[in-house]
Amino acid sequence: QVQLVESGGGLVQAGGSLRLSCAASGSTFMFNRMGWYRQAPGKQRELVATITSDGNTNYADSVKGRFTISREKAKNTVYLQMNSLKPEDTAVYYCNAIHTRGYWGQGTQVTVSS
Repeated sequence: QVQLVESGGGLVQAGGSLRLSCAASGSTFMFNRMGWYRQAPGKQRELVATITSDGNTNYADSVKGRFTISREKAKNTVYLQMNSLKPEDTAVYYCNAIHTRGYWGQGTQVTVSS
């Protein structure tokens, strides 16, 4: 059974940084794509960043230049380095991984205070 476990969320002041990690367990295959989504209170879940097995990345316009996604394929782990955080980045961040189907983590809270 595949499980995605996120870590690294927390409370940070505006302008600060956080690094999220997502480790996949229970899989014998490499995911085609891994990424991060977020959901703020009262809003729909939205894409933050994704990275393919070839290393191609995609970012939401709102985080370009501030967030960096990276991946350790051998460990089936994906990271999200978040710099210059803003209060509007406050959300629950979810890890997503895709092979023949999609998998989701349980989410980790990121709160940015002004």
